[in-house]
Amino acid sequence: MEGTGGGAGAQAASRGIFTAKKGYTLSLWVREKPFYRMFFSLTLIIGLQNLITFGVNLSDNLMVGGYSEASLSGVALANQIQFLLQMLVMGVCEGVVILSARAWGAKNIGTVKQAAAIGLWISVLLSAVLLGAVFFFPHASLAIFTGDQAVIAEGERYLRIICFSYLFFAVTNILLAALRSVETVKVGFIVSLSTLMINVCLNYILIYGKFGFPELGIRGSAIATLAARIIETVIVVLYLKRFDLKISLRFRELLTINGQLFKQYLSIGSPVLMSNTLWGVAMAAQTVILGHMGAEAIAANSIATTIFQIVTVITYASASATAVLIGKTIGQGRIERVKPYAKTLQLLYLGIGICTALVLYAGKGYLLQFYSISEGSRELALHFMTVLSVTVIGTAYQMPALTGIVRSGGDTRFVLYNDTFFMWLIVLPSAALSAFVWNLSPYVVFICLKSDQILKSFVALVKVNRFRWIRSFDTPVSAQSADGA
Repeated sequence: MEGTGGGAGAQAASRGIFTAKKGYTLSLWVREKPFYRMFFSLTLIIGLQNLITFGVNLSDNLMVGGYSEASLSGVALANQIQFLLQMLVMGVCEGVVILSARAWGAKNIGTVKQAAAIGLWISVLLSAVLLGAVFFFPHASLAIFTGDQAVIAEGERYLRIICFSYLFFAVTNILLAALRSVETVKVGFIVSLSTLMINVCLNYILIYGKFGFPELGIRGSAIATLAARIIETVIVVLYLKRFDLKISLRFRELLTINGQLFKQYLSIGSPVLMSNTLWGVAMAAQTVILGHMGAEAIAANSIATTIFQIVTVITYASASATAVLIGKTIGQGRIERVKPYAKTLQLLYLGIGICTALVLYAGKGYLLQFYSISEGSRELALHFMTVLSVTVIGTAYQMPALTGIVRSGGDTRFVLYNDTFFMWLIVLPSAALSAFVWNLSPYVVFICLKSDQILKSFVALVKVNRFRWIRSFDTPVSAQSADGA
C-alpha cells in the first residue's frame, strides 16, 4: 500500500525539513548527523569492499593481459558469463536487503534469518544451473559472443575451471547481503581484501610458473580465482558462526522456509531478479555486438569496463547504502523522513558522479600503460573511457536513485520496466544497426550502448521526486522470532 506519511503531524514534520527558520525557503539538505554518518560509513566500507572485489577482476585482466592478448580476450568472454551470474545473485541479494533492512528497523531478526535462507536457496539453484550449462557446453557458451576460434579456445580453458566458483560466489554474497542489511559491513571488506591478496599471489605464481610451479597461463588465473572464492566463503561462514551477534544465524535455520515470507519475497524480489537477469543478458548482447567487430574491440571493451568498475565503486556502494538507510527508516515507521532523505541523497549522487568523471578522464592514459595490447586496442580503449567519463555522471545519479531509493521504498517493478524499455527498445537496436547495417566504427557503437545512462537520468529525476514509490508491506507474524524482540 502506498504511504505518504503518518497523518497531519507527519506531514508537518516533513514540511519542516524543507522550510527555513524564516519564511518557506526550500532547503535540500538534511541537517541530521546520524543520517550522514550512516550513509557515508556504509558507502565507504561497501565501496572499499567493491573496490577490492573488482580488483580481483583487474588483477586477472592485468596479469593475463601481460601474458597474451588472446588470453585477455578469452577471460573477457568468460567473464561475461560471470557477470550474468553476478547480476542474478545480486538481484536475489537486493530482494534480501529490501526485506531484511525493514525487518532490522522493526527489530525483527526472525525475518532477517528467513530472508537469508530464501535468498540462499534461490541463488544456489541459479548458480548450479549456470554451472552445469557452461561446464557441459563451454564452446557453445562462448561462441555466442564471438566467432574467433583462438579466443574461444582460450576462454574454454578458463571457463571449465572458473565455473566451479559460481556456487561459492552465490553463498558468500547472500550471507554478506544479510549482514549488510543489519549494518554489518566490515566483514565484507575483510573478505574482499583476503580474496584479492590470495588471487594476486596465486595469479603470479600459476600464470607465469614461479617458485617451481608449472606455467599454466589462463588456466592458472582460473585456479587462483577459484581458490580465492572458496576461502572467502569459509571466512564468512566462520564469522557468522563465531563472531556475529546481530543475526546469530545457524545452519539449521537455513533448512526451513516460511511460506508467507517466501510469497512476499517473490512479490518484492522477483521484479528485481528479472530486471537484473535482463540487464545481465543485455550486457552479454552488448559484448556480442562488439565481439563481432574484432578482437581489438573485445579487448578494449574489457579494459574500459574493468577500469570503469574500479572507479565507480563509490557509486554502486551509495546505492547499497541507500537501500539499507531507506529500508531501515521505513521499517522504523519514520515515513516522514524518507522524502527529505531522498532529496539530499540525489545531490550527494551528483557530487559523486562529477568526482568520478574527473578521476576516470584524468587517469585513463596512465592505467592503460599496464596492459600489453596492440595499438589499435589501446586507441579504442581510450575512446571508450572518454565516453564513460561523460556517461558516468548519469550512472552515478540514476542508478542509486532508482535501485537504491525507489526499490527500497517498495516500488520494485519500476526499474524492471524502465531498464527493459531503454535497453531492449533503444540501446541494443541502435547499437546493432550501427554495427551491422550502417557499418559504423566501434567508437560510435559504444556511444549507442552507453546512451541510456544519460537518458534514464531524466526519468529518475521525475520518478524519485513524485514520491509515489513509498510503499509499506507487513511482515508475516509467523516469520518473526523471539530473537528479535
